[in-house]
Amino acid sequence: MSGPRHLLDTNAVIALLRGHAGLLQELRGADWIGVSVITRLELLSFSQLGPRDGETILVFLHRVAVIGLDPKAERYLDRITAIRAATGIKLPDAIIAATVVEHDASLVTADRQLLDLAQQVAELRVFAVPPSG
Repeated sequence: MSGPRHLLDTNAVIALLRGHAGLLQELRGADWIGVSVITRLELLSFSQLGPRDGETILVFLHRVAVIGLDPKAERYLDRITAIRAATGIKLPDAIIAATVVEHDASLVTADRQLLDLAQQVAELRVFAVPPSG
């Protein structure tokens, strides 16, 4: 039996790096963990990162799949466009949602807008970051 596949949104990565016990437990049995290039960019461009924070993020990013935008992957690009056109969400969120669908994964997020997006995009599976505690 294979384990789950998860793509983490920026807020999920931050929670994970802060030691969120519920999220650590959920991800422990995963077969695949990835992030969108959007998440990579958001994490590394945060203006208040200290040198150790940046190092920690880079170590994490080297341990997961970072999924980029391939200009030749027309089906993927068409899915991004379709999700954005159908829902009106911001382009970065549409990219993340399409990446989840294309990689047959669940989106791990605490973002209410992305959690609600699953009601509009039938193929999108989401996993809400459990409350910490």
